Amino acid sequence: MPTHFDYCAALVREADRDRYLSALFAPAVRRDALLALYAFNVEIARVRDVAREPMPGEIRLQWWREVLSGEREGEGAAHPVAAALMKSLRQYKITPEQVSAIVDAHTFDLYDEPLLTLDDLDNYAVMTQSALIDVAGEILGADRSQSMMLIRSAGIAYTVAAILSGLSRHAARGQVYIPQEVLDRHDVPREQVLARRDSEPLKAALAELRRHARRQLAAGRADMADAPAALLPALLPVALVAPTLRPMDRRGYEPFDVPPLSQLRRQWLLWRAARDPSRIFGA
Repeated sequence: MPTHFDYCAALVREADRDRYLSALFAPAVRRDALLALYAFNVEIARVRDVAREPMPGEIRLQWWREVLSGEREGEGAAHPVAAALMKSLRQYKITPEQVSAIVDAHTFDLYDEPLLTLDDLDNYAVMTQSALIDVAGEILGADRSQSMMLIRSAGIAYTVAAILSGLSRHAARGQVYIPQEVLDRHDVPREQVLARRDSEPLKAALAELRRHARRQLAAGRADMADAPAALLPALLPVALVAPTLRPMDRRGYEPFDVPPLSQLRRQWLLWRAARDPSRIFGA
């Protein structure tokens, strides 16, 4: 009979294949807990798409907060992702507050409020993607005391790449993650992004974001010497950032029609980075 952990593995394999493949490079004994964490992230990250309106989304996120705080023990035990996650947090002595903070950060996704500055974008990335990497590192038994700046850079670079590749999807649901200060610097009205209208000023704004992501990759490369080997499976998805950004530099780049990397190429890039971790933060 399939277990809650089997359910989590199937969910991550379907909804976040990059992290599923990355988890296969983790020690087998820790893999179930890692996939439970990633399944939780799938549930949280897609709340806006599932709920469609802020209030149902707030209710879903509040349910997760209450599960994590122990207020919905019975309901949590009946939910395969919640049950697997809570068992994993207890096993690895991870405080629920660490995970609940990720839920809080994703509240931003429910609304159409702009990110005003690059610092705001960085903070959002740190509270979501970097925090996820940090908890994954704890599950993996990594000593992260010397790696917090590395984890920060990884989360920001990964988030920016996701924003650039998901520009059309975000605009279709009325959301713009490009910081307002970047749009203003290039005289791009927010309404233009929402209408999915391409322009040279918009491309210049997106090029600025790519430079920002690459600065994070460079910072990550500089910090890799201190990264514990146990942390590497949690960092592997970052190996897809540079290959995702590279085609956006080419002539003919269309911001609202970005072809994704093929699944075969993604698998190869992850495998190569697992064998040579210096490629994780490749330029």
